[in-house]
Amino acid sequence: SSIHQSNSTTSTTNNTNNTNNNNNRMEGAFLNQGATVDKGENARLSSFIGAISIADMVKTTLGPKGMDKILQRVTETDQSVSVTNDRATILRSVMLDNAAAKVLVDIAKVQDDEVGDGTTSVAVFCGELLREAEQLVNARIHPQTIADGWRIATRIARQALLDSSVDNSGDDEKFRQDLFRIARTTLSSKLVTYEKDYFAKLAVDAIMRLKKEGSSDNLNLDLIQILKKPGGQLRDSYLEDGFLLDKSIGVGQPKKVTNAKILIANTSMDTDKIKIYGSRVKVDSMTKVAEIEEAEKNKMRQKCDKIMNHGCNVFINRQLIYNLPETIFAEKGIMAIEHADFDGVERLAAVTGGDVVSTFDHPELVTLGECEVVEEIMIGEDKVIRLGGCKSGEACSIVLRGASSHVLDEAERSLHDALCILQATVKEPRSICSGGCTETLMAQAIDREVENTPGKKALAMAAYARALRQMPSIIADNGGYDSAELVTQLRAKHAAGHSTYGLDMYNGQIADMTTLGVTESYKSKYQVLMSASEAAEMILRVDDIIKCAPRQREQGY
Repeated sequence: SSIHQSNSTTSTTNNTNNTNNNNNRMEGAFLNQGATVDKGENARLSSFIGAISIADMVKTTLGPKGMDKILQRVTETDQSVSVTNDRATILRSVMLDNAAAKVLVDIAKVQDDEVGDGTTSVAVFCGELLREAEQLVNARIHPQTIADGWRIATRIARQALLDSSVDNSGDDEKFRQDLFRIARTTLSSKLVTYEKDYFAKLAVDAIMRLKKEGSSDNLNLDLIQILKKPGGQLRDSYLEDGFLLDKSIGVGQPKKVTNAKILIANTSMDTDKIKIYGSRVKVDSMTKVAEIEEAEKNKMRQKCDKIMNHGCNVFINRQLIYNLPETIFAEKGIMAIEHADFDGVERLAAVTGGDVVSTFDHPELVTLGECEVVEEIMIGEDKVIRLGGCKSGEACSIVLRGASSHVLDEAERSLHDALCILQATVKEPRSICSGGCTETLMAQAIDREVENTPGKKALAMAAYARALRQMPSIIADNGGYDSAELVTQLRAKHAAGHSTYGLDMYNGQIADMTTLGVTESYKSKYQVLMSASEAAEMILRVDDIIKCAPRQREQGY
């Protein structure tokens, strides 16, 4: 009987294999030559491995004690090196061939665009969910059952997150303190961590200038310019009221103009040179050449007259301004600034309230930019142009100083993240405790519901809670602390009702996050929770990976 049972099992296995082979051959008949199909376990395993490997790559950068990465380009034309802790920059620089890994990179990019912070958290949490899902799938639990359990757990976690949030937007002083703490928490994991209080104050001051009564939803970060100047140290960075333009004033022109009326243009100011490409001009004498040149000069003089008819005393052009128009402007006492790049003129138009113009026939239709003073100042050893008292009063510039270009680039990325998270917080003013506090809180709420949930979905919910608890564990590991000891202490504190306790990464112990001022934006954590859950579920439900071969070009094309 045992021999008969063994033979029947072998026969069933062979029939299954034959069926799969037939299905593969049928698919192969319809697909182009060179296309491949990964099915079932192979497809799922490939997806899990790709996503988890990306999560493991950025895992070590998580938290205030996270490590940095060196990104080195190896192309023939570009051998540049950058040292960064910015996870969005790291993920954007990695070339990938795995579809699931690309999904993880995409959700990190969305997190960076939407909130500006939490890019590591979203990738690592998604990777931890898939790590748990791999064990559940190996235990013969269907992916759809796992996804159902995850949806229930996400809903519970979202409600627990909302209940733990605090909204101080009604009190300006408390709200400013919340913004300062959120910026400081964001900068704790960046290069500027040792000057985080100083840079957090810079970021909050800049954002509060943008925040006007009733305009919280329309904060324009373009009005905050970040200017990098090598030299000095990070603490020499400062916030400059007004707008700084890293250009020079024309020769012989005034270096300071008060009550400035600014005409911003994108027009060619170099037609005093003869430019006839691909053609030849034959003349009888040098007199004719002089006549052609004089005609060109007269044309430029007429253009300058049209510009001056606008009543401006400062002219800023995106393109070059050649010698003749520069001399004309100098004679009339007009300050002319050339070669302001496109970002520069667009931002200038927003800051000064003027229009960017290309033709000058109708001065009555043009709005001039306005500011109280335009002057040349020194930053370190460089001269820059300062526009003070701009029409858009909330405009400002942050001047970054540092020892090298690598330090300045990383400081700019750090400050940009802080500005983005503050912008998101002004729109959605709720804040929560950080340091692994909310993850433990959400996991605890899910565990309570697991006890009341029948069926295999409860196993998926418990796995979701374990993935959440991995976040404080990873933060502790990156700091060189005993993660098992700290996380179990944290669970015990939360079980005893101390729901604001988290990890104190500077002393290697647990502490009250409200006392330490370790605060995070609700919007950031909410986005991490939802994006990671949706991406993990999408990857989990994959059972086929179809790679299509590119269409072959015909010979000679």
